[in-house]
Amino acid sequence: MSTLKVNKLRDTAGSADAITLDPNGGAVLAGVTTVTSVKVGAAVTISESGIEATGVGITCANINGGQIGGRRNLIINGDMQIAQRATSVTGSNGYVTCDRFNTDYGGENEAPTYEQGTVASGTTPYTEGFRKTWKVTNGDQTSVDAGDYIFARQKIEAQDLARSGWNYTSSSSFITLSFWVKSSVAQTFYGRLESVDGTAYNYPYSYAVSANTWTKVVKTIPGNSNLQIDNNNGSGMEFHWQVFRGTSFTSSDVNLNTWATYASAQRTPDATSTWWETNDATWEMTGVQVEVGSQATAFEHRSFAEEKRLCDRYYQKIINTSNAKPFGVGNIDGSTQAQIYVSLPVEMRDTPSSMELDVNSTDFQMRVRTSVTCTGHNFFGAGKSNVFLEIQVSTGHGFTDGQACFAINNGSNKFIAFASEL
Repeated sequence: MSTLKVNKLRDTAGSADAITLDPNGGAVLAGVTTVTSVKVGAAVTISESGIEATGVGITCANINGGQIGGRRNLIINGDMQIAQRATSVTGSNGYVTCDRFNTDYGGENEAPTYEQGTVASGTTPYTEGFRKTWKVTNGDQTSVDAGDYIFARQKIEAQDLARSGWNYTSSSSFITLSFWVKSSVAQTFYGRLESVDGTAYNYPYSYAVSANTWTKVVKTIPGNSNLQIDNNNGSGMEFHWQVFRGTSFTSSDVNLNTWATYASAQRTPDATSTWWETNDATWEMTGVQVEVGSQATAFEHRSFAEEKRLCDRYYQKIINTSNAKPFGVGNIDGSTQAQIYVSLPVEMRDTPSSMELDVNSTDFQMRVRTSVTCTGHNFFGAGKSNVFLEIQVSTGHGFTDGQACFAINNGSNKFIAFASEL
């Protein structure tokens, strides 16, 4: 067996050495663009099939700079599959359609419509498992004024951020926001983050979309030494998607992709008004994810049941799909009213601040031996908590004080709901 000893190899037509051999082992390759397989040490092989590592650890820091396993998405209902209140609403603000996404508008000439939209089959993000969107259809805005605005936002509970693993006071620690967006009008839009605890800080960013084309937006956001996020159940950070804001809220002095003290008139740079001025323009998004780390990973799809329970922490609706189903038990207090106890299936963020139910008093009844229509209802003050509630209901019927009773719905699909939103 013969041995060829050389220290350099050069192509016959080349003017420079292509391979330089190291006498201690290994080689330096210059100008080589394609290889079938590369061996790195004794344990790692890189080939067209991927990276095979034997006994070598691949860490989260190598891939994302943070967590990649377990629950990653800090956004709740980011794929818009839960809409407990309604699937379409015109002329209302607040939490009105997709759970956890709060909406607001002002200065309009015609009210917009919010809805739980549908992702068309054959599109991306449909092929990635998304079926629903948060969608707004603009009204006919006949003018553009400085005070006009329309936006969506999600408020993240402070303790979820504080314990997420994001070192939010360090500029070398990151969270990554990603989402899919589609607009019927091509233009640049703005979004922003707003901290809540302590002195409020603002982080604006931009993204451009083509008309009627789904676009994946990814933004990596560093921490900042001025941020304060308390370990409590209040709002710690707001994520805003500004579909439009007039110049009362914007300024040419705003710098993108940097934290600055929040100022009402300096939320983002001045916005293009094309979308706002276009009658029945649409804007929709889905696949919203916020995760610790410097890279966006695949969307964390959770089951419908799991996502619903996460939403129930902030709003839960007790609905009976058939007639005469009980929703609470209690006792007669006096002769014409009762205390009804409702046990909440999911512990809420805080004591509910409001109660909703079908507007007709005849939709609910009290029952001792026979059913009696309720004529009034209200929260029963001191009895409220985040795990059970007392509701005071009244009738014109005479009962015996201390009798046991229960409440039923008087019709199918009647509901009683409680809100503890941020």
